Amino acid sequence: MTGPSDLAAPADVTAGATADVAARATAGFRSRYAAEPAGRWAAPGRVNLIGEHTDYNDGYVLPFALPLRTVVAAATREDESWTVCSELDDDPVEFGPDAADEPGRVTGWAAYVAGVVWALRDAGYAVPGARLAIASDVPLGSGLSSSAALEAAVLAALVDLGGLDLPAEKQPRLAQRAENRYVGAPTGIMDQSAAIRCRAGHALFLDCRDESVEHIPFDLDDAGLAVLVVDSRAPHRHADGEYAARRRSCERAAAALGVPALRDVAVADLDAALDRLPDDETRRRVRHVVTEDQRVLDTAALLRAGRVREIGPLLTASHASMRDDFEITVPEIDTAVEAALAAGSLGARMTGGGFGGCVLALVDAGRADAVADAVRDAYAERGFTAPGTVTVLPAAGATRLG
Repeated sequence: MTGPSDLAAPADVTAGATADVAARATAGFRSRYAAEPAGRWAAPGRVNLIGEHTDYNDGYVLPFALPLRTVVAAATREDESWTVCSELDDDPVEFGPDAADEPGRVTGWAAYVAGVVWALRDAGYAVPGARLAIASDVPLGSGLSSSAALEAAVLAALVDLGGLDLPAEKQPRLAQRAENRYVGAPTGIMDQSAAIRCRAGHALFLDCRDESVEHIPFDLDDAGLAVLVVDSRAPHRHADGEYAARRRSCERAAAALGVPALRDVAVADLDAALDRLPDDETRRRVRHVVTEDQRVLDTAALLRAGRVREIGPLLTASHASMRDDFEITVPEIDTAVEAALAAGSLGARMTGGGFGGCVLALVDAGRADAVADAVRDAYAERGFTAPGTVTVLPAAGATRLG
């Protein structure tokens, strides 16, 4: 996999940050292959403003893309094979069609690359053989979707190199299949949609059932606000198994309620639905998903009306629901949220699948540094590893850099 392990530098200077990563990818390509790449393709990490664990329940999410990016420098090769190298791994990985066509054959970080090749071939596309070099500043294991950024950048490169007829609106589902089927991670459609379809200055309102999108203005500068992202540095605790367990619980609950997905349970009908469920844990899981969907809808309505400052309480309520009903937070995450709110944040919540990762806080622009300091002080008092912090603005999705 690629990317540094922390949030080390301000990410609101998008052009400069991307240029640095692109230069590293290009240098890696030249060094490994003694040739020039045909082009460079970039895709972002993402922050989910609100809507956690709603995507695989056919619900609603509201992510935006980060200025932190993964860049793939690539060129075709004449034979039908693929070689990929990463700036964080001295050993390149090479695989042919046999390995590409058998999910799970390529392992580790390169599985995400092989998964994209597999998904394209499985969908009937003639995927060109290629050499690829990867660099990234999307932090690993922080809930900012470094895997989707890698998939989206590789997909963009292969589509362009092969002249494949694959419209952007169809690419997220293909990238998701790569992660679900080849890598074996049961993610929903949100991360890939954000990495591919986001626009600068906007949040992406995504209906995960029909995959329709709306680009909603999210003008932080105009509102005098900023989003502070805090990398909790918490080690992911059983994240994969717990994520899968939450998904299974939601699927069982939907079946028990006789609905296609929990998205079909209206807030007005929630109490009656909960009474039909067999145990308190399942009731709490369902309550989170149903109320979280409504919070996404409410947040989107406020943003459409330009009432950005008013979304703060919804963010905080989302975190409380993840902590108490879905039970996916950890002490470092809760400490960051509590410290940010105590320091004057308008709202704060965990973002990502849980059990580690990042927190986002909506803050007055002039208070971002003070809130970051308050979080660091709270970590020091608890004896936690110091967090990484960065302020961000909504950025664009996958693109060719040249």
